[in-house]
Amino acid sequence: MRNASAGYFCNGMPYNRAGKGARPLIIFQGLMFENKPQPRLMMLMYKFLETDYTVYSVLRKSGLPQGYTMQNMADDYAAMISDEFGGPVDVIGVSTGGSIAQHFAADHPGLVRRLVIHSSAHALTQEANQAQLRVGRLAQQGQWRAAADTLIGFMLPRAGVMKHIAPPMVWLISVVLSLDTPPDSTDLVVTVEAEAKHHFKDRLAEITAPTLVIAGAQDPFYSAALFRETAAGIPNAKLILYEKMRHPAYGRRFEQDVLAFLKEDQPARNC
Repeated sequence: MRNASAGYFCNGMPYNRAGKGARPLIIFQGLMFENKPQPRLMMLMYKFLETDYTVYSVLRKSGLPQGYTMQNMADDYAAMISDEFGGPVDVIGVSTGGSIAQHFAADHPGLVRRLVIHSSAHALTQEANQAQLRVGRLAQQGQWRAAADTLIGFMLPRAGVMKHIAPPMVWLISVVLSLDTPPDSTDLVVTVEAEAKHHFKDRLAEITAPTLVIAGAQDPFYSAALFRETAAGIPNAKLILYEKMRHPAYGRRFEQDVLAFLKEDQPARNC
């Protein structure tokens, strides 16, 4: 199934695929309202990888039971990678996916070649944690537009010119997101509750894969201090912070930095 542009792996994890590079790269995707293959738009941030990699953007499987943890989700990724790829792959864990990727790298070191923790850290800030739990409660009540408004509103800045631009942007994005509401909120609720319990600082030293922590210093879900602590806790990890960037980090410099890190151990090409 993994040769399709979108679908489900044998263990039920949904994916989108792009690129035709020789190496597989797995993106542990961030928080979504529904665990299913996503619109092609969600792959655009990682389009710069498509020349060198076959990129799989992978979400958690649907039907998560109550009490499922970040570690349980990491084990699902490990089972999928072992079954589908048979060995170590490059991994980018973005936001919530980065929380899961930390468990994955610590518990399944033989399955990760190089790890990028993209706009994620060993814990959320208290404010972000409360915001995500509020999103989950609104979704449980069937208030999907309010849930989207809460999530997007937390992401966008409200200072300077954005003080006037952000409210209509939040409204528009929330309306669009609420047009395709999931039939059930369980997966979203289970995921935000699991991430609320994600406190990985004491286990960071167990990550042995070459690691890059890359993020915006103005990220409202984490903080510059949390990013620095995460990189400091992982042996020989590299940290790149963009001082004026929020969540998630993106742009040309981000693309160049990620590619440079992923290719550090690759032999130079003969021209």
